[in-house]
Amino acid sequence: MRVADFDFDLPPERIALRPASPRDSSKLLVVRQDVLEDHVFRELPDLLRAGDVLVFNNTRVIPAALSGHRMGRSGTTPKIEALLHMRLDGSRWKAFVKPARKLVTGDRVRFCDEKTSLRVNSLDATVEEKGEAGEVTLAFDLHGPALDEAIAAVGEMPLPPYISGKRGTDQQDKADYQTIYAEKQGAVAAPTAGLHFTPQVMERLQAAGISQEFVTLHVGAGTFLPVKAEDTRDHRMHAEWGEVTAAACVRLKAARAADGRIVAVGTTSLRLLESSGLEPFSGTTEIFITPGYRFRATDLLVTNFHLPKSTLFMLVSAFAGLERMRQAYAHAIANDYRFYSYGDSSLLFPAP
Repeated sequence: MRVADFDFDLPPERIALRPASPRDSSKLLVVRQDVLEDHVFRELPDLLRAGDVLVFNNTRVIPAALSGHRMGRSGTTPKIEALLHMRLDGSRWKAFVKPARKLVTGDRVRFCDEKTSLRVNSLDATVEEKGEAGEVTLAFDLHGPALDEAIAAVGEMPLPPYISGKRGTDQQDKADYQTIYAEKQGAVAAPTAGLHFTPQVMERLQAAGISQEFVTLHVGAGTFLPVKAEDTRDHRMHAEWGEVTAAACVRLKAARAADGRIVAVGTTSLRLLESSGLEPFSGTTEIFITPGYRFRATDLLVTNFHLPKSTLFMLVSAFAGLERMRQAYAHAIANDYRFYSYGDSSLLFPAP
């Protein structure tokens, strides 16, 4: 399909720079094939039924935005910004860097806490490999937990560019840009559909007989990248690591057998469920879902409102229908819904 088919006009004031407070006071648009319904997110338990299973992504965002300087060459020490996006092993990460033209294989980079100095909380790495579109492989001097601690000391929360371009990252984002059930460290972007959940909503879901299951997909920075191709067939997704346990698969299949519905909380949970096909899974996925895809493992989807021409808008259009999603987004814009990571939510029913 043409990428232009997924474009729409979005007024800039609809982009949320802070989340709703409390989290569950955000708006919730229910998108069925025959009706659009306006709700508040805390009403979600009333919109599902006993026996349904919500599938959450329990990844935890790390402070993966690093700033530093190139070292070792005589004359200049240009500033380098890196956004980690996938761990390769105990000491190596793939990252997107700016400006990539300032680096060659073998260069040394010292990352630091820019609010202090280069000599405090510093972290050194070697450019092991250069790829396309500013991607490099960084081999850090530290390994394992020591590296994790250093990244936490010098890094900042990696807010999406449509937020960070309008305001700086602050202490509040460390709490706001993390789900309440975040557990397994490794993501460099939040599974933002989960940001609306509060302990109160979780308790009401349990009381209503709606169970909870957890999977892990370490969301990468590739989720922020624009689609530059003109045809969806020419776009390449970046790999992300995920896991669905055998025990989770057994419980999800049992729920379906008892007429329960699998409700993916966010596009990350959905992509992982579809990659696994409800079979045990551990590894990387590059699944790219566009209209025409036949869903195997997901019955309903809770998700935020996404960027024009993004892979995520393509995914929700595949799930609920492109024309229906155009109508839903037009309704959301007209009714002051807030968009993107800190914005409002939707509950999508599948297209026939």
